[in-house]
Amino acid sequence: MTDLDTRPEQAPRRQPAARRVLAGARNIWRGLTSMRTALVLLFLLAFAAIPGALVPQRSLNAGKVDEYIAARPTLGPLMDRLELFDVFSSFWFTAIYALLFVSLIGCILPRCIEHGKALRTRPVRAPRNLSRLPHHRRYVADGSPEDTAAIVQAQLRGWRVEKRESNGEVTLSAEKGYLREFGNLVFHISLVLLLAAIALGKLFGYEGNVVVIANDGPGICSTSPAIYDSFRAGFEVDGTGLEPLCVRVKDFKADYLENGQAEQFTSNIEYQAGDDLANNVWKSDVLQVNHPLRVAGDRVYLQGHGYAPTFTVTFPNGETRTETIQWQPTDATTFLSSGVMRIDPPGGLYPDAEDRRKNQIAIEGLFAPTAFFHGKLLSSSYPAMTDPAVAIDIYKGDTGLDTGLPQSLFTLNQEMINQGRLVKQDRVNLKPGEASTLSDGTTVRFDGAEEFVNLQVSHDPAQTWVLVFALTMMSGLLVSLVIKRRRVWVRLLADADPRRTVVELGGLARTDQAGWGEEFDNLCERLIADVKTVDANSVNTKNDQEN
Repeated sequence: MTDLDTRPEQAPRRQPAARRVLAGARNIWRGLTSMRTALVLLFLLAFAAIPGALVPQRSLNAGKVDEYIAARPTLGPLMDRLELFDVFSSFWFTAIYALLFVSLIGCILPRCIEHGKALRTRPVRAPRNLSRLPHHRRYVADGSPEDTAAIVQAQLRGWRVEKRESNGEVTLSAEKGYLREFGNLVFHISLVLLLAAIALGKLFGYEGNVVVIANDGPGICSTSPAIYDSFRAGFEVDGTGLEPLCVRVKDFKADYLENGQAEQFTSNIEYQAGDDLANNVWKSDVLQVNHPLRVAGDRVYLQGHGYAPTFTVTFPNGETRTETIQWQPTDATTFLSSGVMRIDPPGGLYPDAEDRRKNQIAIEGLFAPTAFFHGKLLSSSYPAMTDPAVAIDIYKGDTGLDTGLPQSLFTLNQEMINQGRLVKQDRVNLKPGEASTLSDGTTVRFDGAEEFVNLQVSHDPAQTWVLVFALTMMSGLLVSLVIKRRRVWVRLLADADPRRTVVELGGLARTDQAGWGEEFDNLCERLIADVKTVDANSVNTKNDQEN
């Protein structure tokens, strides 16, 4: 028995805790920065964006989100807790976005370093047996190996060529196609920069929607978020540094097919930006769908249109109030629209504030651009305004204008009607110029309607960079797909006849793509053609495949 047999068995030695943590972190980093992980994260990012397209988003339409939740009392609140109504600002979407950034950067940096090293590395030495390569040729030519090598090397212009001599043997190693990897790197770097530019645009950009009455209406000036009907700002935008821009809509024209389908929307506008604001100079432009106005870093889109009925209310003392306000299209095909109008009486008519509140006028109903009646029920048969009419309920009482509470632009508060604070005075169908007279002598006249347009003003300081990086990304992808990485070796040996040289060529494509064999054959023919020109009568280019 030896001492080894009597020694107690020792437990395996454990590494220090700090080293184990470091090793675990290194393994996590390697896994995160692998190309497989980057592809998985890219897929997850696309998958995570699907709810943003299928479910209403609070940033776009908070009202629809509230309706969606109210219609699903069990599922709705759960979806809200999961931030499915704020997908693109949710913690989980941001986490995937950030991990994708880290993964792509971790993949790209080592590849850039390796590509830099490859550019400085000498071409690989010729293999010992060129005949084993996928592409191989052998010729016999006149001249010494050194002279023939000089002629062949001159033909390899544009290739990285390394010449080596050993024991009377001359070899040429040539490589080409480094732009393939460069294009691949440009594609991935541009992808990262594109994502970064989009993120910066969301941080420092803003987007506002506003309804503007056409036909030389008052227009808008985008100096404050207050002028917009809805406004969505980036996380770094507080609304105090908006780009000044004024727009007024001269007219609007919609082209329809016979079945009522919209074919084209066109709006002539005037705008001021930059020095034009100080000089009070208005410039003209034409807005169409997907053809925005681009000025002062902003884009002004024509997003939609509709009708704004005009009513004139004549109070018992003869004073009038005329208002034009947009109504919401409830039928996208015929543009049957619904809405409401609230009108305050003249200040001197009712000195007491309480009496003034009790004598406000509210008008609620439907507007049809081309009226079609089913008895007394109003509908619309065509979206163009050829025969307008309204079907309205006229109320008198407290419309809530003085309460300071937010109210719907398109519907009255039903609770105020139920409480008797608003009392219906009449229900009537009117055409332009027709009026309804209430019991106290107040007259409500329908004067017709104006067209309105919905303008979207978008400011994205990174939009130019998004375009640049998108173009460079596509260029890099095109280069990586078109260019092939290939290698050619030429070995020149003195023949048994000292006046001749055996020329052996071998080719290898780093990527297996169709067309490389034909390119190799053409290259061989060009090389040997130049060798022949040295002494065309004595050069023998017979293929010596049997050797």
